Amino acid sequence: MLDRLRSSILSLPRRWKQAVLVIFDCLVLSVSLWASFCLRYDNWYSPQGIDQWIIILLAPAVAVPIFIRTGLYRAVVRYLPERATWKILQAMFLATVIWVVVVFLSELAGRVVVPRSVPIIYFGLGTFIVAGSRFLAKWIFLPRSSRLGAEHRAVLIYGAGDAGMQLLQSLRSTHRIAGFLDDNPSLHRRELAGVKIYQPSALHNLITEYGVKDVILSIPSLSAQRRKEIVNSVSQYGVKIRALPSIVDLVTGKYLVSQIKEIDVIELLGRSSVPPDPTLIRNMVVGKSIMVTGAGGSIGSELCRKIARWNPHRLVLLEANEFALYKIEQELMAMSDLALVPVLSSVTDRARVDEALKDNEVDVVFHAAAHKHVPLVEANALEGIRNNVLGTAVVTEAAYAYGVEHFVLISTDKAVRPTNIMGATKRWAELIVGHYAAKAKAENSGQRFCAVRFGNVLGSNGSVVPLFKKQIAEGGPVTITDLAMTRYFMSIEEAAELIVQAGALSEGGDVFLLDMGEPMLISDLAENMIQLAGFTVRNESNKDGDIEIVVTGKRPGEKLYEELFYNAASAEVTAHAKIMRASPREQSLDIEETVGQLRKMMQARDEQGSRRLLFEVIDRSI
Repeated sequence: MLDRLRSSILSLPRRWKQAVLVIFDCLVLSVSLWASFCLRYDNWYSPQGIDQWIIILLAPAVAVPIFIRTGLYRAVVRYLPERATWKILQAMFLATVIWVVVVFLSELAGRVVVPRSVPIIYFGLGTFIVAGSRFLAKWIFLPRSSRLGAEHRAVLIYGAGDAGMQLLQSLRSTHRIAGFLDDNPSLHRRELAGVKIYQPSALHNLITEYGVKDVILSIPSLSAQRRKEIVNSVSQYGVKIRALPSIVDLVTGKYLVSQIKEIDVIELLGRSSVPPDPTLIRNMVVGKSIMVTGAGGSIGSELCRKIARWNPHRLVLLEANEFALYKIEQELMAMSDLALVPVLSSVTDRARVDEALKDNEVDVVFHAAAHKHVPLVEANALEGIRNNVLGTAVVTEAAYAYGVEHFVLISTDKAVRPTNIMGATKRWAELIVGHYAAKAKAENSGQRFCAVRFGNVLGSNGSVVPLFKKQIAEGGPVTITDLAMTRYFMSIEEAAELIVQAGALSEGGDVFLLDMGEPMLISDLAENMIQLAGFTVRNESNKDGDIEIVVTGKRPGEKLYEELFYNAASAEVTAHAKIMRASPREQSLDIEETVGQLRKMMQARDEQGSRRLLFEVIDRSI
């Protein structure tokens, strides 16, 4: 009998349920007020006269509109969270206060007199009955499994397709599914497996009603641009947004439909992906003996991972940091039976570099070793120059001497009109590589030296992303140096793929420029990361937000914005849509002699002289 009654009630349309609640509240509030008078007078009596009846019926007339306004009738009883008691208390308190004001005005008119204790008794009884009735209904009319489900974390699924349906079945035992969101208007107000489908604009109401903490994207084929739009629209409400893996990951078995991954800030860049050109990869990697300097660093290690998948003959890992070298070697060994040669050495050690190139008959060098943290290099200028300039000179000269076919320098946008030591040393590295490219052409050696210049790589060592993640995990604040500061960003995976392909396009002396898209405000990046973590930004317009963004001021050597070109008009398109080429320029500088001068100053520990020469040479090379 109870099961039949429960089923009948739960099957009622939502509007009918709300109407039943309104009628019930009108009755119980009237009874509560009448009981309040009886308790005050210590006598159960019937209201006398029209004035007393009006005062009693005025209670629900005042309270019900307030209940509607505060959303008590939007919350579905079976999913009513215990924190709703606070909302009921607020609504009842406001209703009681307004009722008292109306009664006070009636007393002034000489219509009726209400004892001062009646409002207090009415507030207590009304709150108890209104709140108690809802929780009682939840426990009586719901089976035990549904009651337990109501205690689970509430989630919304964005996408009411096949993937969304499978995700629903996977999550039902561990989560409370508050509903589906879908962009298709024809699905709105329908149900899928008993769960209602809403339009995306209903998100705020659903978060309020059900206490939703997570929104899960269940559209694996979603475009990067649409994903960015959805994440931006959802994350503003302070909920955590996650996603099903992409179709490629599902097909390859990397993930299952039941598995959910975190939305990465990289996905908010909205960059369109271009598949790698197999011809370029084959010409550069397949069957070659390749050496990567700085193999344990962010870019170097990702280059090694990509290269290892493309069947080189041998991969030489040159790294100065013992643990970083051990870590990447172990990772690559687990991936394949590739012939790996770990070389623990600095790029400034000419004898060790010569040995690595000669013994392994290296065909291709990717020179990624560099000190790149701007403030640290600024504070340790001589070490930055030693590693980035003299180290590049050692590796480039050795590669030329041992007949390496392709040499690719990993450069940076900070090398364009540099204002700091790090950028200046990378510009020198470009000039050194350009010198040996010209030398190879003059002697017709067939060797090709080039540089690949790009902006910031999200998630790399020393980048702002790990710092922001740490600050968010600690509850903030998130620190940025200037609200107007912008940077170019790309993912580390995309950068590594494009570097390899750029090397294959080299004609000698090229500086390749990777398409970085539009520059991004660092403040926007910080806000996006805070919102992706499920928090809100605390600022002047939202003083109750979770995490504050604090401006600390520019650090030594920092620029407000970076550039990829010295002269944008000179950039040429290449066979790859994401790679441009800056034509090689004639240089009147004698790089070998200039590097010799710099080396002497370094040996004398003349930091000021080294700094001065560093920037003088760059000014003459423009």
